[in-house]
Amino acid sequence: MELTPGRKGAIAETAIAAEAVALGLDVYRPVSEGGRYDLIIDTGPRLFRVQCKWAALRGDVVVIGSRTSRLTPRGYVRTTYSAAEIDGVAAHCAALQRSFWLPIHLVERQGLVHLRLRPARNGQQQGLKWAAQYPLGAIAQLGERVTGSHEVAGSSPASSID
Repeated sequence: MELTPGRKGAIAETAIAAEAVALGLDVYRPVSEGGRYDLIIDTGPRLFRVQCKWAALRGDVVVIGSRTSRLTPRGYVRTTYSAAEIDGVAAHCAALQRSFWLPIHLVERQGLVHLRLRPARNGQQQGLKWAAQYPLGAIAQLGERVTGSHEVAGSSPASSID
């Protein structure tokens, strides 16, 4: 059975939500359809507006289509996403049974994103995005507070204050 685009989207959204819950994150769905994001993922300190996508496996590359297409009275309208609309794209690759998190800066104004599983056969290294660097679990790390030298504590050492 060939999957329709609607079924692929439903599978991706369900798999992403299940994986996020398994990671200990809270997941919420908008009440109405047609918004720019499919899920809200709560990492604790922050809420993320997430657009869910189906990812195809083509050889050693996970291909994620990151544009939208909707039918209007004037025909199909194709657009991309911006930081004003979503915080990132979560993509599920059924062939790998893995989901990926792409922050908005990687997908903004992009139609496709390619994540490599293995090195390119032609030796190319510049400009590659490695799938291993974008697991869905990375979204949880974005909500964590940076500790250490970034915290403000006054003078250093503290005894230098009169």
